Amino acid sequence: MALYGGIEAGGTKFVCIVGSSPQEILAETRFPTTSPNETLQKASDFFKKQVSQFSTPLSSIGIGAFGPIDLDKKSSTYGYITTTPKPNWANTSVVKYFENEMQAPIGFDTDVNAAALGEWTWGAARGINDFIYLTIGTGIGGGAIVNGQPLHGLVHPEMGHMLLHRDPKLDPFSGYCPFHGECFEGLASGPSIKARWGQPAETLPAEHPAWDLEAEYIAQALEAYICILSPQKIILGGGVMEQTQLFPLIRQKVISKLNGYVKSPAILDKIGEYITSPGLGGRAGVLGALALAKLVASK
Repeated sequence: MALYGGIEAGGTKFVCIVGSSPQEILAETRFPTTSPNETLQKASDFFKKQVSQFSTPLSSIGIGAFGPIDLDKKSSTYGYITTTPKPNWANTSVVKYFENEMQAPIGFDTDVNAAALGEWTWGAARGINDFIYLTIGTGIGGGAIVNGQPLHGLVHPEMGHMLLHRDPKLDPFSGYCPFHGECFEGLASGPSIKARWGQPAETLPAEHPAWDLEAEYIAQALEAYICILSPQKIILGGGVMEQTQLFPLIRQKVISKLNGYVKSPAILDKIGEYITSPGLGGRAGVLGALALAKLVASK
């Protein structure tokens, strides 16, 4: 059996696995994201230990990383985490590190594109070639699969930083994002909820007015994504979306904002299937990294 490595390289923690599918995970570890040298070495040591134990080299390793990252293979900084505000991680070479340490092909993409790839391979987007995966938690990020391939473009999508409309009378909070203030992430991420209401999102009761406002901002963003990218499905993950009362609120508001303009049965008749939760749950990121590894090995 061919073995693949996967890394969910998050700003808070790294999750590393070795296996070939969700049903065949042979080893897994997780550890805090500290300095680049310490964190990357822990990941490398884990993979080397598994290679030794199973006496089988890894066919490839997939890495879904926090960003921004450089995905342009013609660039001198391809495979780098670039302008991240995370201390000490700016301009960190990730791909070359693992190529040198593991002597294996490396697949590299954003954490949300990797999660989207996982959902396409094993989760809620199987059989669908055009869809969006959004994670709404500590930050907000979006991955798009278009014609069965992760969308990159100029750099890579930053769906969490689109500007939204805020009514100061309804919401006097001016936004949490240090770059844009009133962007999607600035108004609807977990830290923005805490800053606005004075307590963490997970401690707010289901009937709290925070959730109607949260659904309003998420629906604004989804309406724009629907009109721009025309996805066949939208998958909403992340810690904030564990508040399951959000889903019906978001669906109702999306239908209202579209106002009959997009006449598709998927939206008009089956919006519960169209805007949905991840099939892989909280495992979408790390399993997506494994799917990325398999994709690289097949080329």
